Amino acid sequence: MRNRSISVYFARAILENAVSRGLDPAELLRRNRISPRLLHEPNARISIERFADLQVSTMLAMDDESLGYANRRHPVGCWSMMCHAVIGSETLGQALARHCRFYQLIDFDMHPEFIVDEDTATVRVFSQQITPLAPYMAELTLFNVHRFASWLVQEHLPVQQVKLSYPMAADANDYRHMFLANPVSFEEEECAMVFSRALLEKRITQNEQNLRHFLRHPVLIMMTENYARNSWTTRVRELISRNMLAMPELPEVAAQLEMHPQTLRRRLSAEGTTFKDIKNQLRRDTALHFLGKRGLSIEEIAHRSGFSESSAFIRAFKGWTGVTPYSYRKGI
Repeated sequence: MRNRSISVYFARAILENAVSRGLDPAELLRRNRISPRLLHEPNARISIERFADLQVSTMLAMDDESLGYANRRHPVGCWSMMCHAVIGSETLGQALARHCRFYQLIDFDMHPEFIVDEDTATVRVFSQQITPLAPYMAELTLFNVHRFASWLVQEHLPVQQVKLSYPMAADANDYRHMFLANPVSFEEEECAMVFSRALLEKRITQNEQNLRHFLRHPVLIMMTENYARNSWTTRVRELISRNMLAMPELPEVAAQLEMHPQTLRRRLSAEGTTFKDIKNQLRRDTALHFLGKRGLSIEEIAHRSGFSESSAFIRAFKGWTGVTPYSYRKGI
């Protein structure tokens, strides 16, 4: 997950309720080295690190872990206490049950429910008020359930389906990355995440000592932790990232994976992506990562992102974000 980026849609969602809480969104953005003008660019992206810092900074400024989306404020510290309540669990099933029970005991309008059927286990989230749960609140809750559960067992848990009750608001790839390429469907009757029941028997491998480290920056850890994964997309991305300066082509990567290029092309297609898409996303995310670093010239960043010429890099970057690398860096 290193050098990943995320759509500015999610940054807008974080700041949606800032003004009503007496905060200046532009100041929160600048404090976290994000250009306020990016919020007005429909295709803009920011690095995962900046996004994670913005979310934590906004929650602290609001003293509200629900970011103003819930009917009642979730004071900062609720998440930490939930983690302490869960960490002593022996199995994943017990952990998910405790996770949901913790929030049921607090009178928030965001209500999680843990349902175990014959073959599946479902975490469902809904509002106890007349108004439905806000989209970003649903996304944030389900994201946290999945990533925290994955951290507890030290593997990216497969999900049968993520169901969201509203239309898609960001690019499909952003939801794909948010839920680690698991199936996401929209305009469903409920907001829920469905697992195989067999996963509930997985043993919890984390402990109190590990939790102390995790709680230093749980948002960033959940978004960047990279457990062993076997998807072809992940393998290809990893091989390309090792040699960005030479930027290998499909036949070379296929040879390293000991398969025919056409076979690799088919397997990537089955995962909903292409070799070209992976290269472009890796270039983009690498560029965003290094633009947040001081002391590197645009020419050096272009080189590290796999471009032989700065002019080609600048054109590509503007296509990705809507602004030039110079404008992006100036706003940081």
